[in-house]
Amino acid sequence: MALRIGSVEKIYPDFRLELDFRVRQGELLILLGPSGCGKTTTLRLIAGFIDPDSGSLDMDGRRIDTLPAHRRRIGIVFQEYALFPHLNVWDNIGFGLRMHNWSPVEARQRIEELLALVSLEEYAKRKVTRLSGGEQQRVALARALAPQPRLLLLDEPLSALDAKLRKSLRVEIQRIQRELGVTTLYVTHDQEEALVLGDRIAVMREGRIEQIDTPEGIYNRPANLFVGTFLGQANLLPGRLARRLSGPDGEVAVVETGVGTLSAAQKAPSELKIGQDAVVFFRPEHCYLDRSRSNRISGRVVRRDYLGSHQLVEVEAGSERFTLDLGQQQSSDVGDTVEFSVDPSRICLFPGSKP
Repeated sequence: MALRIGSVEKIYPDFRLELDFRVRQGELLILLGPSGCGKTTTLRLIAGFIDPDSGSLDMDGRRIDTLPAHRRRIGIVFQEYALFPHLNVWDNIGFGLRMHNWSPVEARQRIEELLALVSLEEYAKRKVTRLSGGEQQRVALARALAPQPRLLLLDEPLSALDAKLRKSLRVEIQRIQRELGVTTLYVTHDQEEALVLGDRIAVMREGRIEQIDTPEGIYNRPANLFVGTFLGQANLLPGRLARRLSGPDGEVAVVETGVGTLSAAQKAPSELKIGQDAVVFFRPEHCYLDRSRSNRISGRVVRRDYLGSHQLVEVEAGSERFTLDLGQQQSSDVGDTVEFSVDPSRICLFPGSKP
């Protein structure tokens, strides 16, 4: 099932939601953004809990925005799970099947399949109030999947759990989604969760989608500074676009900065003109203590954090500070002068000044 949200608007006195995107058949698309950007409102529009002011919603070419919520065949897992406390696990999962008039034989078979899918076979007769948070989350997921929905909506389903349990359950969610092939829209504000789970990520801000791409595309080729700084850690350096050159692998942009001249092999935005202010953007892990590389910057180590699998080093160069993720590279002590380089192919340029 493919979902198309076409020029949808929802207008409130202090907020405006404008959406136009597709969810591909069988994919897990993440809606990622800060609180209040419109993620949950987007799910509520798709589910039919609220109506759009304009635009259309289509599943496989058939409009669903004219259908009531119960006829859209959409499964939903809420942040609070919304399980029925007076029912046991079996009856919670089977609730939707009874509402859709499944026969007792078919319902039993479906519930048994889902109990096995979420690894809760031994908990069928247990009251949900006697389950852990992770077990309740799996019951909620099984209940949403029971009537064989064409689309699954997950609204921050792991946010109430501790970090260790979140990591294990997101693997389970991904396994189940892949096994069933159900088209899924997943809301989160957790960056790591988005990168691990998503086939694609849609980054939202103030009611609009800023960029939709694969996790690798969003992380390494952000569309703008908001996307780049919202997802992951980044170094920002003010500069001025000096010239554009043609290289063997495409265009190279040369930028004058307060710490020297840097080159960026990623194509600079067309709206960025020669002589215009620009922001140089690069990730900490794209820095190297290797003097043989280009884009060298010299500075003084002011902080070093050893984190086991990697180390973060903060370097002061002029009035700027940079964070370097050096992995297991040999590092220097606080107070030492170092020279590091930045991979030109990993540098992004954005118009304007540093925020």
